[in-house]
Amino acid sequence: MQQVMLGNEAVARGLLENGCTFTYAYPGTPSSEILPAFLKQAKTESISVHGHWSVNEKIALESAFTAAMTGMRAAAVMKQVGLNVAADAFLSVAYLGVTGGLVVVSADDPGPNSSQTEQDSRMFAMFAKVPVFDPATPEEASEFAGRALKLSEEIKLPVLLRPTATLCHARQNFALQDILPQSRKPEFIREPQRWAATPKHRLQLHKSLNQKLLELAADSRFDFANSSDPNKKRYAIIASGCAWSLAADLLNETANNFAEQFTLYKVDLPYPLHQGARDKLLDNYEKIIVIEESMPVIEYQMGNSDRVFGRTDGTIPNAGALTPEIIAEALNTFAAEQLRPKPAANVTPPPGQRPSLCPGCPHRSSFYALKKALPKGIYAGDIGCYTLGINLGALDTCLCMGASISQAGSFYQTFAESGETIPPIAAIIGDSTFYHSGIPALINARWEGSRFVLLLVDNSTTAMTGNQPTPAAGIRADGSQGAALDLETLVKGCGIEKINVVDPYDQENTIAVLKEAQQYTLAENGGIAVVIARRGCLMIPEERRRLTVFKMTIAEDECTGCGYCIKAFECPALVLKKDDVEKRVVIDPVICVGCGQCIDICPQEAIKSEGRL
Repeated sequence: MQQVMLGNEAVARGLLENGCTFTYAYPGTPSSEILPAFLKQAKTESISVHGHWSVNEKIALESAFTAAMTGMRAAAVMKQVGLNVAADAFLSVAYLGVTGGLVVVSADDPGPNSSQTEQDSRMFAMFAKVPVFDPATPEEASEFAGRALKLSEEIKLPVLLRPTATLCHARQNFALQDILPQSRKPEFIREPQRWAATPKHRLQLHKSLNQKLLELAADSRFDFANSSDPNKKRYAIIASGCAWSLAADLLNETANNFAEQFTLYKVDLPYPLHQGARDKLLDNYEKIIVIEESMPVIEYQMGNSDRVFGRTDGTIPNAGALTPEIIAEALNTFAAEQLRPKPAANVTPPPGQRPSLCPGCPHRSSFYALKKALPKGIYAGDIGCYTLGINLGALDTCLCMGASISQAGSFYQTFAESGETIPPIAAIIGDSTFYHSGIPALINARWEGSRFVLLLVDNSTTAMTGNQPTPAAGIRADGSQGAALDLETLVKGCGIEKINVVDPYDQENTIAVLKEAQQYTLAENGGIAVVIARRGCLMIPEERRRLTVFKMTIAEDECTGCGYCIKAFECPALVLKKDDVEKRVVIDPVICVGCGQCIDICPQEAIKSEGRL
């Protein structure tokens, strides 16, 4: 059966077709669709599986590893920065190995488009000594997911599957294989010297791991595939993943003569690199160019030859996603002659527009209230939709998930220890991020005796990555109902005594509560004050239906064109009137959701409600 599939759906399909029955994940673009697709396809095929949105990536990997310890096939799914969170478990699992099959799917984001870094998970795999597959197309993503599971079970090691954002969100029509019911049963065989290995035994496990990698690097199954004319050319291209797809397209172009100069080789397993294939290319070609995203993983393994070129010498740019134009220019420079690349279309790209919080987003009102309550404060931010608070002047830092609380605590200690006047300090974190890594940070801040306002913006979902549920709802990945765990209980369990819950749409009350929270941080017996700003994301249909909708308008004769509403509130529905010399603002009725939050923003009181719709 043929079917058009998203790259992430193809990964899920490959896992299911090859007996994976346990998948744990934490949502993160570009990997977010894999777990839902895994569960949806299993349900359609009436296959019994278990899938779960874990609280963070470390827990996801630990859970998947445990299933693989019992002889089952399992997967842990995350994005590249999530692999950082899972690093402690990832490196240790490489030593311990598995008895079933374990695939770690780490989706990379060259560019980056929606990440803090554009790190290369292949490099992380090389550091951890874990084999890694690099698919080039959605069809290959499905195939390689199966190859990774089988290889993992064969060599008793975890295997990394590394799709990139381009592949994750591409679509391809390809033939599907049958998904067969699995008959294997879990069995845990006690091996304390392995599963609970002490440092002495870890040394032996490390030696065994090294030997497996050497054997894998000599395995003929992972020789480089010659995907172009086998007649000998002057130069060789070595590529993997989506970089190979781009290079293959260029060599197939009739508008240039790249194919006359280059032979293209495809690497499925970038680490460990097949040593025999490497040596053969070094013997047979005048020069070799390595094309890969985003780090020189293959290039490093080619050795210190002065005939190998790529990212390390600048032939390929050392940052940013690759494009056909970048590769064509690199090949021209590499060959030291014009090879007539196909000219790029003379199209002027549309002007860019910075991202903004959605119309009616409760975070916008929370940030506005925070600025009013702590106007000269330090605002430590975090990862999520609310990172866009930077547009509103209400976010000063953004390091990684959970860091807002750690940084707020350290800001306090830094000023307190120096004897300087302590400015108002606020940490801003979302509900999903708080569950992910904010809890230990809050415990630490409480233990250290720090004082600040924690604004916990609770929109009842993981909005930035596709509205996956949080533990507060208790809804599992398959839609079934589990035990709910509310934020107030967790915050109180962290030792916090001052907790208030507000509706950010009630701006006057939110401002008052935040001011009171700030006073608590200054009181003799005070400490950390937590304000939970709770209102659901309007991207959730149920929340949208519950919204009281107003017909909003701006009195043209009262608008002075000061622009304060756009600068201070930045709702996309507030737009400058075209060709208006007064620079007055109007409301776009197509975008406006009618939440009414902008009424109190205008200093001239020009924004008005004409009643409910």
